[in-house]
Amino acid sequence: MNDTVSKCLVGPLFTIIPVKVMKKNESSAGNKIDAARAENLVLELMAIPGRSGEEREVAEFITHRLVAAGADRAAIKTDNAFRSTAIRGNTGNLIFKLPGTIKAPRRMLSAHMDTVPLCVGCQPKKSGQFVRSANSATALGADDRAGCATILTAALEILEKGLPHPPLTYCWFIQEEIGLQGARYLQTGLLGKPAMCFNWDGGSPTKLTIGATGGYRFVIEIRGLASHAGIAPEQGVSAITIASLAIADLHRDGWLGLVVKGKDRGTANVGVIQGGDATNVITDRVQVRAEARSHNSTFRNKIVARIEDAFRKAAAEVKSTTGHSGEVMIDGKLDYESFQLDASSPCVLAATQAIRGMGAEAELGISNGGVDANWLNAHGIPTVTLGCGQMNVHMTSERLDLKMFHSACKIARTLATGGE
Repeated sequence: MNDTVSKCLVGPLFTIIPVKVMKKNESSAGNKIDAARAENLVLELMAIPGRSGEEREVAEFITHRLVAAGADRAAIKTDNAFRSTAIRGNTGNLIFKLPGTIKAPRRMLSAHMDTVPLCVGCQPKKSGQFVRSANSATALGADDRAGCATILTAALEILEKGLPHPPLTYCWFIQEEIGLQGARYLQTGLLGKPAMCFNWDGGSPTKLTIGATGGYRFVIEIRGLASHAGIAPEQGVSAITIASLAIADLHRDGWLGLVVKGKDRGTANVGVIQGGDATNVITDRVQVRAEARSHNSTFRNKIVARIEDAFRKAAAEVKSTTGHSGEVMIDGKLDYESFQLDASSPCVLAATQAIRGMGAEAELGISNGGVDANWLNAHGIPTVTLGCGQMNVHMTSERLDLKMFHSACKIARTLATGGE
């Protein structure tokens, strides 16, 4: 889960699109899964260390379980995405293709393998309906090992029980937590041209994320002029002062936090400031890391431009007595573009019907955070994201609701077999 708050789908920019569906009794025959096996899988997966860039052990675990269930080892591949990602990781995206036994468009099921560093050292422990980490200093890692277990369970059910199914592609992504890197650099030629995808990440299994914001991140290098802070401060140019003026200007004019300008909405944040070594030196180097988001790409670009202008203006304003001023260098990139599926998209309808088969009501929404679906849709694969019971992700209070997790596994099996 790339963004804790936004992926929990709270906040003023999240739009809920309710979809009323008729309820019916869950089919005892059609929706049964090996619940004990599913629980064991998720407990074992959460116990494996595997922060972004270090997912190999997780991939090996999944591969071993697939092969043990009868999967053709040659049908399991690892792509070369890790050669292009921000972190030079130890493995690529794990892809498993299964030929169909019924004639239908290929479907894809996905989740991400990496966790945030706070999950390293997790000791998953079941307590009633929930799983928490027995190590109070760590998060659980249900984000997104619960998603990994959900689609692995669907694959094992099909392999072991010989269930009829359309052509299938399973994909376990790397490096989602650091900017959707695995999905961005996915080697799409290995997928078999899926017509649609169902992606599992955080939240309720009846929550369908059909759209998400776009995100832009940038690094601002501020260069000033060093000088003795006690003897000749006036001869220096403080990079810290430049950063402070720019940030204050942006805050005062409403370009940080929730950004609302007329009908346009977005968010912006200065998240990291690094610089300075001593109080008796005018700091000449500061690095600022910031981001801007909006579902409207034109407005997002406007936010980015306003932030850049604020720093350039502040750099020109701060001068030494000798006439030297500061300068800024800005390096930015689009992390992921926004998308929104129509409620009538085949993947949305299929997921809605699968939830309907559970006797529940689907809820469609638009997220303020990035999900792997941002890049999957950009790759031309219509993708809807479902939850599988993760709560309080990226926090030491993280927990997994097993009732929700079991429902997610049943929904995944339904979607994998094509039986909405």
